[in-house]
Amino acid sequence: MENIKNFAHKVEEGKDAQNGEPSHGPVYRNVFAKDGFAPMPPGIESCWDMFSQSVQKRPHNQMLGHREIENGKAGKYVWLTYQEAYDLSIQIGSAIRSCDVGSGGRSGIYGVNCPEWIISMQACNSHGIYCIPLYDTLGPEAIEFIICHAEVSIAFVQESKIPAILECLPKCTKYLKTFVSFANISDGQREVAERAGVNAYSWAEFLSLGKKKIYEPSPPKKNDICTIMYTSGTTGEPKGVLLTNENIIAEISSIDHLLDITDKPATETDVYISFLPLAHVFDRAIEEYCIYKSASIGFWRGDVKLLVEDIVELKPTIFCGVPRVFDRIYTGLTETCAGSFSSLANVFSMIGTVGPPATIIEAKLKSVPEMGYDALSKTPRGEICIRGKTLFSGYYKREDMTNEVLVDGWFHTGDIGEWQQDGTMKIIDRKKNIFKLSQGEYVAVENIENVYNRCSSVASIWVYGNSFESFLVAVVIPNPQALESWATANGESGNFESLCQNPKANKYILDELNATGKKHKLKGFELLRQVHLEPNPFSVERDLITPTFKMKRPQLLNYYKDIIDDLYRSCK
Repeated sequence: MENIKNFAHKVEEGKDAQNGEPSHGPVYRNVFAKDGFAPMPPGIESCWDMFSQSVQKRPHNQMLGHREIENGKAGKYVWLTYQEAYDLSIQIGSAIRSCDVGSGGRSGIYGVNCPEWIISMQACNSHGIYCIPLYDTLGPEAIEFIICHAEVSIAFVQESKIPAILECLPKCTKYLKTFVSFANISDGQREVAERAGVNAYSWAEFLSLGKKKIYEPSPPKKNDICTIMYTSGTTGEPKGVLLTNENIIAEISSIDHLLDITDKPATETDVYISFLPLAHVFDRAIEEYCIYKSASIGFWRGDVKLLVEDIVELKPTIFCGVPRVFDRIYTGLTETCAGSFSSLANVFSMIGTVGPPATIIEAKLKSVPEMGYDALSKTPRGEICIRGKTLFSGYYKREDMTNEVLVDGWFHTGDIGEWQQDGTMKIIDRKKNIFKLSQGEYVAVENIENVYNRCSSVASIWVYGNSFESFLVAVVIPNPQALESWATANGESGNFESLCQNPKANKYILDELNATGKKHKLKGFELLRQVHLEPNPFSVERDLITPTFKMKRPQLLNYYKDIIDDLYRSCK
């Protein structure tokens, strides 16, 4: 709309490609990109180029640091320089090649952030091998699924994760032929692996293998796939998001461009603390940016209780968080290589929004009439659609899902946005009843409700969550007969309405629901943390359900907002 100004610049009217009629809102760019997207760095074709360029410029600058442990106590940070990290990456890359894994091959990385994680990633980058993070919070069977789905032939594994790898070996040996510990491997673990026909190495052993024959780097081109990042599926299996080298370079260009204009870009004197999972695209993009700028990356010890202590010791100049860390920040999408919108430093009017579009993308809103959102109204509201160089290539082996969300070059996010007067975007809803929790997992709420409705103690349930919180809560209509039978058996008195206010009854219903959830194999983040017992059924008269008994979720949230807020407060 014409009244959007300051931070968003209109570049195209919303017209249907076939008949020229308005079908969606205008297309906007960040005002700082009105004359063209953020410039791509010259001479850079791949993530390996960014790393090797920094090595050439600043070979002796500190690159990767971790805290030295002596007698069980953490000491100062010890560092690998850029040159040392480069030399190790060449050796690990050569060892990978000696295992008959080359360009287009698949390498998994499984573990918490550490120098070995980055070195393994750069070793893959040096030969155009897909780097595929393995992330077990997607579910207990996710590691096995990703290895087989992505056809991972070699995996780098944190020492404490080796038992999990060994457990899934029987179903993965068609693809997985080698795994390498970040540190050591026991004789017993090696024996289990070898019985399954899988070679197992300690970190030192694999480095020695790489020294026997050095393979010169053969990095990929910008349009080649760099990584397959798996994000939790909306209704089942994780989805493999294909990201090219250009996607990551474009994201880094946008970060650098925006910081250069609005604040100040990173330099070789900056220090970043790495604690967000490298298996998620946000931290991967930030660390690649730090490497591009020859900055230093210090790793935490992997324990959130010790994070502040690590920060005090490291004294970072760059700190990035997600909603679990900063309770009032929205999460950046895997499909768009992390950030698509970004608030600007010291612009306080952007509080409560996700900011204007990044300087490497274009954005528009598409009307969603079934939800009452009009992209052409005075206050434009609709589904957020994005296009640009950070856009993913598709979901690996899932053309059907790709075609659902990539239409005419636009990625349909499923988020409902509202353009603000200053050109920033505010997230107000989801197109489908699917959302992300603060740690990044997708929740398909209707499927979860279908599971909980199998609980005999429940008549009806509305499950709620959002991207500010890490867990789910619910409003529950108990089964009156079940609740009254429980009260009789447990010596509790009162009618149905008073029992709904009884804390013991509340715990009973919550336990019954979660027992049902576990029985039907809901994931940990899909279980309920707290519930409110409602004696009055959801009704058409209160505008909480449709005549066909479908949940009217925005109305439910508006009706129970104070109760929902109390449920979350009671859990903190």
